[in-house]
Formats: sequence, C-alpha cells, structure tokens
Amino acid sequence: MANFRFKSLEVWKKAISLSVLLAKISEEFPGRYQSSFGDQLRRAGLSIPNNIAEGNGRRSDRENTNFYNIAKGSAYECISILEVATQLGIVNWTKFNRDEVENLTEEICKMLHSLMNRPS
Repeated sequence: MANFRFKSLEVWKKAISLSVLLAKISEEFPGRYQSSFGDQLRRAGLSIPNNIAEGNGRRSDRENTNFYNIAKGSAYECISILEVATQLGIVNWTKFNRDEVENLTEEICKMLHSLMNRPS
C-alpha cells in the first residue's frame, strides 16, 4: 500500500474540504458566469490541497515552503473571487455559510504559515 504522507496532514484534509465546498458554491453560479468565475474558483480551490501535497513530497524545506506559499496564495485568490462574485450577486449565501468558508480558509492559511515557519 502506498504511503502518501500529505494525506495525514490536517491542513491537507481541511483544504480538501474547502475545495469541495468551493466547487459546490461555484456550481450554483449562473451559466454565464461558469466559464469565468466558476472555473477560476474551482481551479484556485483545487490548487490549495494539490500544492500542499506537492510541497509535502519535495525534499528540501525551500521547495516545501514554495508550494505551501502557492497554496496560501490560492486560498487568498478564492476569497477575492468570492468577494467579487458576492458584489455581483452571484453567490448563494442563503445556501452556503460565508463565515464558514472564510473561517476555514483563514484556518488553512494559518496552518500553512506555521508549516512554512517551522524549524528545519
């Protein structure tokens, strides 16, 4: 059986949950926004756990940190996309909990920051 260390990381598990949640939110966007906002939100959301996994598989701390930093940037990108989409009125916040999304994203960013700043 394969041993992928990243699968035991709490930050990766939370990032998977966030990615799934963002995909569900984007599915609710009107059709005319699917190829712009929807696709971009799904890609940015998927980038978070993928970069955590890739960073975890690298050999050097510098490489780990680079991928964790990219994951953190993608998390910020998701919040920015959601804010623009909210101002356009295309996010269904009656179906989804905005605080939950933002708090989970913030928690992931804090966890990534800790990973990036841990002693070698």
